[in-house]
Amino acid sequence: MSKLNDLPSARLVGQSVTRREDPRLLTGRGRFTDDIAIEGLACAMVLRSPHGHALIKSIDTSAALAMEGVVGVLTYDDLRGKVGDIRPNWVVGEVHIPAHPPLADGRVRYVGESVALLVANTRQQAADALEAIAVDYEVLPAVVDEELAVREGAPQLHDNVPGNLLSVYRTGGGDYEAAAGLADHIVRVRLVNNRLIPSPIEPRAVRAAYDTADDRLTFYLPSQVPHMSKRWLAETLGWPEHKIHLVAPDIGGGFGCKMHFYAEEILVAFAAKHFGRPVGWTETRSEAHMATTHGRAHIENVEAAVRKDGRVLGIKLRSYANLGAYLSNMGTGIPTINTVSFVCGNYDIPALDGEMRLVTTNTTPVDAYRGAGRPEAAYIIERTMDAVAAELGMDPVELRRINLIRSHQFPYKPYGHPLLLWDTGNYEGCLEAAVKEIGYDEWRRRQAELRAQGRYIGVAVTCYMELVGMGSSAVLKMLGFDRGGWESALLRVHSDGKVTLFSGSMPQGHGHATSYAQIIGDALQLPLDHIDVVQGDTDRVPFGHGTFNSRSMAVGGTAAHMAAGKILDKAQRIAACMLKAQPEEVNYARGTFSVAGQPERYVGFGQVARMAYVSYGLPVGMAPGLEETVFYQPEDMVAPFGSHAAVVEVDIETGEVKILDYVAVDDVGNMINPMLCHGQMHGGIAQGIGQALYEGVDYDETGQLLTGSLLDYALPKSEQIPSMRTSFQVTPTPVNPLGVKGIGEAGCVGAPTAIVSAVCDALKSFGITHIDMPLTPPKVWRAIRAAQAAEQKELNP
Repeated sequence: MSKLNDLPSARLVGQSVTRREDPRLLTGRGRFTDDIAIEGLACAMVLRSPHGHALIKSIDTSAALAMEGVVGVLTYDDLRGKVGDIRPNWVVGEVHIPAHPPLADGRVRYVGESVALLVANTRQQAADALEAIAVDYEVLPAVVDEELAVREGAPQLHDNVPGNLLSVYRTGGGDYEAAAGLADHIVRVRLVNNRLIPSPIEPRAVRAAYDTADDRLTFYLPSQVPHMSKRWLAETLGWPEHKIHLVAPDIGGGFGCKMHFYAEEILVAFAAKHFGRPVGWTETRSEAHMATTHGRAHIENVEAAVRKDGRVLGIKLRSYANLGAYLSNMGTGIPTINTVSFVCGNYDIPALDGEMRLVTTNTTPVDAYRGAGRPEAAYIIERTMDAVAAELGMDPVELRRINLIRSHQFPYKPYGHPLLLWDTGNYEGCLEAAVKEIGYDEWRRRQAELRAQGRYIGVAVTCYMELVGMGSSAVLKMLGFDRGGWESALLRVHSDGKVTLFSGSMPQGHGHATSYAQIIGDALQLPLDHIDVVQGDTDRVPFGHGTFNSRSMAVGGTAAHMAAGKILDKAQRIAACMLKAQPEEVNYARGTFSVAGQPERYVGFGQVARMAYVSYGLPVGMAPGLEETVFYQPEDMVAPFGSHAAVVEVDIETGEVKILDYVAVDDVGNMINPMLCHGQMHGGIAQGIGQALYEGVDYDETGQLLTGSLLDYALPKSEQIPSMRTSFQVTPTPVNPLGVKGIGEAGCVGAPTAIVSAVCDALKSFGITHIDMPLTPPKVWRAIRAAQAAEQKELNP
């Protein structure tokens, strides 16, 4: 029996417990997919299209097959009739879905598309032989811009997608035309939400071994959604799902791009069986830029109907989303459900008229990247609010105060939408805390003084909200999602009283081994070192939907919490039997069951666990063992929110932007581990700053990727990320028993708006109201020079 002193005397949930996984990861003992050693492993490499759009007239693999060490080559002809197409998993409304074979079927539509797979004994042999494959291309005209792609005469990508228009999505509520009729001003804004490359530190990788004796595939993949990846693989290959064992080991960052289904996964699995050899593939960084899904890539045209007192009466949105050459898993849902639905943001705006055109172009497919539609929506409304403030000559913070949804209005249904619901909120509290923490009024005073000294300082406080947690499966079905919203937790108490949680969620650096242990440790009142967490193994873990949409704690954590409650209930009944008492007479505290009023009559949790397995002393009719499985189905989604504030200085001679201060005040409901919450915010804000100031994908008119390496695609460096100050207010949600809302994407949603608004505030004396992201020094410099030239022309016509 455990000594009472060994057991926790205080709650674990809400404590900044040090990450349990860090000693292993920081000392190089992590186990990533590329670390998996399989005897006889062959190396696969992918031949990729060098053209944005071309016909494949012929492929000659004879020279490559004759080279030393080559195991074989696969082209589309080898897969015909044996392998299915890659299909999207979220299809919103009526969509023209183009065929997407894992290897090009006579035509390539973006630079980096898979043309052939070569397998050799070593990586060097594979690289040498790959160059010997001869492909005869007939280059075709390409189109990379989403607005140009739908114009008459644009190159057509797919026979079943007329005019390159995949779909038109419309949503809204209220009466925008009536709102516009009542408005004193119609404010118009055009925005570009720049295309991004997710860039996790670990690129994608695959290992596959096919056992002919058991007719079974073992598949290693850094997947955010292991069970879903297994299902997609089985469906596409036409193999029985139970004959695939998928293992997701440690993952070096995902950010959304590791939750999609890629050609390389199909090809490596097929090759392992086809060639009778274990096969591995690891992506190079340049391949990651070409072939891993991109994010964002929208053009937004916004109208706001506004009264002269600052009240926004309605928003009209006409947008274009560039989904690339093919539909990735969630491609249609990100710019529609996840963007258009949220463009009223934190504000009580009664009317929305939203339209999103989904367009195919000769570019890499676009899908979920951290925030997945919510950063785009926040950017739309926050930049619009700044434009409204400028039109009215009003302070932008005051304008936000006028329009915020008030605390008494929750639960809040935006613009009368029949399905959307914001659960709880105190938007005013976050805004005022951020205003105070950044020293907004003082910076406004200093701004004028510093301007007289030739220093251009900008300050901004912006808001965001998002809906996360992937709620009710029935609602997801209505929205076109081909998966459930529930999550699994299997909690097993071993006969010695130690505990293992098998969770269907999947970490990519989140700290699940710590936070889930805190949830279980709290519920069972056991020390953290008595609790293990297992994830990412489809043979060990019950089916789950994985980690995305900030759902791990709200859904996966709730499942774990409920499983612990069931364990405790059964353990209490066993303890009552052991103590010859009624269950209601038995109390539990700090690992010990005792009879009320008779503390000398007690048994420890470990003793109860052992009795559950020896079973001779169990209550009549009770099954042996101490193990529970929960599939938790959330009733609804949850809505974290916050206000971010930034102070920047712009060097008008160089265009360089320096962040002087950054404050984030967020509300994510109850926090399981505040230290992990701060860490999630730091990482998300850093990525949001990257989008605002540095990152952006460029193509030329032929479809050539101009940002094909980290020499051309500028991830922010450590010295470019400020020492940010993060804090939290707490508004628990009633949607789940933990009161948690989710945090993983929040920083990426809030940061771009704060930075861009601050930079434009610094430059307002030049008449500059907006610059599209990324706000690189050359782009800012050109905007300043253009503004100065326009001023001179006006003075000297």
